[in-house]
Parts: sequence; structure tokens; C-alpha cells
Amino acid sequence: MKLLKNILMFCGVLFIVGTLIFATTSTELVGTDNKTTIANDTIEKNVAAEYRISSIDIPSDLNFAGELVPQEDPEIMERVDREFLVNTYWQSNALLLMKRAHKYFPVIEPILAKNGIPDDFKYLAVAESGLTNVVSPAGATGFWQIMRETGREYGLEVNSNVDERYHLEKSTEVACRYLNRWKEKYGSWSLTAAAYNAGPGSINKFMGIQQVDNYWDLLLGDETGRYVFRILAIKEILSNPEKYGFHLDEEDYYTAVPTFTVEINEPVASFADFAQQYEINYKILKRHNPWLREPHLNNSSGKKYAIEIPNKGYYKETK
Repeated sequence: MKLLKNILMFCGVLFIVGTLIFATTSTELVGTDNKTTIANDTIEKNVAAEYRISSIDIPSDLNFAGELVPQEDPEIMERVDREFLVNTYWQSNALLLMKRAHKYFPVIEPILAKNGIPDDFKYLAVAESGLTNVVSPAGATGFWQIMRETGREYGLEVNSNVDERYHLEKSTEVACRYLNRWKEKYGSWSLTAAAYNAGPGSINKFMGIQQVDNYWDLLLGDETGRYVFRILAIKEILSNPEKYGFHLDEEDYYTAVPTFTVEINEPVASFADFAQQYEINYKILKRHNPWLREPHLNNSSGKKYAIEIPNKGYYKETK
């Protein structure tokens, strides 16, 4: 009987101790959960405070090549707002455009100026190609997205061996001539830009059907209808990056490697061998001369070509 009494007392003590331990542990767990919740709330508040997604404060005096945008028109403003939002919040693309513009605008700007083309048209090249030598599904090629027939019409060599639509200086000259031609017809730089994108045939057709004489009142397909508005947004954002939340140091931008010119007027059997003469490799030669489309140059006519060779010290030398 005494043994049973002792066992019961021992069990009672264990129960009391267990209850106390459970209560303490539960309190600690509740406290931990509360601390975790508070910590998470603090993080969310900090993120919300530091990263705000908001509407864009659009300048009230937008213009394209000196042509004022009718911003008092609510339909126009919605289209402007769309392009500002898309191009501001597509941050990775905007950063790439800024970096490339620093490298290529110094080549494009003087050619535009020489031909009497407003400086704003350098942003047309950005809208067309992102300042890369892309090829569209329709076959438009290079920074200025020139079609094969147009390139040949304006004097570019376009074939499987040499394609000067990839030559930045020469293609910019052709773009200027094309733009001046249609500015003379339309008398408006915005219509000229639209014709560059859609083709003058399409613009003429829509102007006739809709009986309007300006870009802002034309109902166009989605791409050309957004085109000038996209250029406006790109121009404003690239001209004022910090205003739109982009911060780049000077060393962040891409820069052009200095080059010298080698003239040739005969066939080249191997550009890999040719490149090694100047202590560079085939890849680097093609980077500076993307208009050379094959590993060799036919040149049966003895035409003179100017090959750009990078100065020494900018790339790893090839032995």
C-alpha cells in the first residue's frame, strides 16, 4: 500500500513538472512566432518604402524633332503614358539602351547633322533595333532596319559576301537620304518617321482613307501607331536617366575601341589569316566589320574596301 502511494505521488510530480515545461515552451514558441511576424512586417515596410512603383510624371512640352505633341488630347496622352510606363519599368532594357547609346551615338549624330536630319532621329534607330545588328522576320537588317531592295536602291552592296546594311556609317547615310526624301513629300517629321517604319505606301493609303494629314490623327496598326510615342519616351528617358530612376557611373557605359583603317582591293582567302596579321582573331575582326558576311572576300571586281582594325592593347593578342 505504501509502495502504491509513493508511485502515485511520483506520477503527480511528473505531471506537474511536465505541465510547467509545456507551458513555458508554448510561451516561448508564441513569442518566437510574434517576433517572426514583426520582423517580416518590418521587412515588407522597408521594401515598400525603398521601392515604389508609381505613375510617371510626363513633361508637358514633349516634341518630336521640334513638332509639338498635342498633349491636350486625352487619347494622345494615354498613348504617351503607355510608352513612358513600358520603357521606364523595363529597366534592364533601358539600361542596355543607355550603355549602347553612349557607344554609338557619337557615330550617328554627326552623320544626321551633316544631312540636315534632326538629332531626335538617333532615337528612331534605338526604337528600330535597340542599336544592335538584328534582322527582322521581314528581312529588315542592321541598326536602321533597311530592307534588301531599299539598301540596293540607295547604293549599298547587299549580297551573301558583303552586306553594307550592317555598316553603321554607310547605313546611317542611307537612312538620312531616305528620311529627307519622305520629309520633302510629307512636310512633317512625325509622318516621315511613320513612313520609315510602315512604308510610305501604307501611310499614303491610311491618310487617303481617313482623310487626315498628320500622324497624331491617323489610326494605324499597333506597331506604327505606337512608333513615334515610343521614340518620344526613349528620347526623354535616355536624355534624363536619373529623373526616371536610372543611375550609371561613367565606367558603366560601353565605349568604342579606337581603330585604324586598312584598305584592300583584292580577294581575301581567309579572314582568320588576315586577322592574325594584326594580332587579333577572326571574332574581333568581325565585331568591328559586321558587314563582312563570310570568312572570305570574293572581290573579283577589285573594289576598294576599308577594314577597321582595333588599336593594339584593347584585346588579348593572338600569337
